[in-house]
Amino acid sequence: MTPMADTYWFCLTHHTVEGDDGCRAADRLGPYDSRADAERALDKVAERNESWDNDPAWDDDAD
Repeated sequence: MTPMADTYWFCLTHHTVEGDDGCRAADRLGPYDSRADAERALDKVAERNESWDNDPAWDDDAD
């Protein structure tokens, strides 16, 4: 059996990057292929939220 590649998670409880043996899944974002990607998890969430908030196709305030 081929070993799985390392995966990284961002823990929302501790605000740290963890491996597979970290906190429970409900408290984590990921998986990410690199530590650097996991470290940017909250930035990526903010970027996506901003993009969705400003998407004219999703105007929740329209009458």
